[in-house]
Amino acid sequence: MITNVSLVSVWVKDLDESLAFYTDVLGFAAGDDVVLGEDFRWVTVTHPSQPELHLHLTTPSKPLSDDLIAAMQRAQLEGGLPGVGLHVDDCRRTVEDLKAKGVEFLQEAEDRPYGVEALMRDNSGNWMVLVEPREYTPEDFEGVSFD
Repeated sequence: MITNVSLVSVWVKDLDESLAFYTDVLGFAAGDDVVLGEDFRWVTVTHPSQPELHLHLTTPSKPLSDDLIAAMQRAQLEGGLPGVGLHVDDCRRTVEDLKAKGVEFLQEAEDRPYGVEALMRDNSGNWMVLVEPREYTPEDFEGVSFD
């Protein structure tokens, strides 16, 4: 029986730079950092309030096919890969704090029916959404456009 989600992979360009970004900029804690064989390194981070969920920072590499590795690397260069969604207690303040640390934002904090949302990139170009959630009903979305 499945009991929870324990691991989510995030495609990154450089393991050391991404480990520093997730720990020093976003406040995650370093998890595993293990070399497995000559071509693979297992790197994870966890958030202090949710240590049971590990983000696996990984680069496009073998055993993926060369074509898929190339496609993933192109998508990374274009900044077109999705990352993760993060809950925050104050979205506008978090945006300002992260901007001060040099984080790139694609969308400023905006009110949405489900809360306040902002869209940023990690240092590998992955889209990350920050959400300060609030209670909502399906009716709250009537007439709302997300352009």
